[in-house]
Amino acid sequence: METHGTIAPASLDEAEAAFDRVGPTAQVVVRETAKAMEFDREEYRERVTGDVIETVRNALFAESLSVTVGTRAEFDDWRAAHEEYELVELGNPDVERVAWHAVPFAETVLATTFQNEEDAAVSTLRRNAFGRVYRDALLGEESEGDSSGAGSESDATGADR
Repeated sequence: METHGTIAPASLDEAEAAFDRVGPTAQVVVRETAKAMEFDREEYRERVTGDVIETVRNALFAESLSVTVGTRAEFDDWRAAHEEYELVELGNPDVERVAWHAVPFAETVLATTFQNEEDAAVSTLRRNAFGRVYRDALLGEESEGDSSGAGSESDATGADR
């Protein structure tokens, strides 16, 4: 088993603190990207909205979530030790490799299966975790209309890559 990412909040308060910490980074990323794209002041004011910065903050948070990657047997062992967690499993349950992210404060674990494309599976899982759990918990928004692709079964399996 291996773990990728640094954000593994045990409580909603920890998730909120981590989400707040990526806000300034999102602002810098947007500002530097606009600078590299040679936006003048007027274009920056017109095109760089609060929604743009929020989208970057959401993506930075999601892509930093801690994800465990292992075999089906390792995931099954983890599940046996955490029976109280509701499972949201994406992909084919007969595939040998599994990536998962536990959300203790929601008593939920999201998992996706994959055969070869580990990076795509991890990224897709993170977007799904944000769209299915964190978006509503942190922003009070449902995941419908989620522009990150969370909630799409075909996206969850990495089929669109």
